[in-house]
Amino acid sequence: QVQLVESGGGLVQAGGSLRLSCAASGIIFRVYAMGWYRQAPGKQRELVATITSGGSTEYTDSVKGRFTISRDNAKNTVSLQMNSAKPDDTAVYYCRASLGSAVHWGQGTQVTVSS
Repeated sequence: QVQLVESGGGLVQAGGSLRLSCAASGIIFRVYAMGWYRQAPGKQRELVATITSGGSTEYTDSVKGRFTISRDNAKNTVSLQMNSAKPDDTAVYYCRASLGSAVHWGQGTQVTVSS
């Protein structure tokens, strides 16, 4: 049974920092591409950042230079370090694991950035 469990969400002031983590089980974590997505109220879910099994990263333009995605294959975790948070970053953040056609999602964690 595949499980992706996010943690670390909460309330942060604009300009502040937050670190999200996602713990994976039931998959061979090191071969999966991992990603963070977010969905704000009334908006579609969007990609925030991804990291391949080899460690290559990509970011959506709005978070470049502020967010950093990383993975720890020994601990089966992927993290998202959020710095210089903005109110527009407010959303439910989801962890995603993908390998070919196999895609798994976490349940999400709420991030709220106050102005």
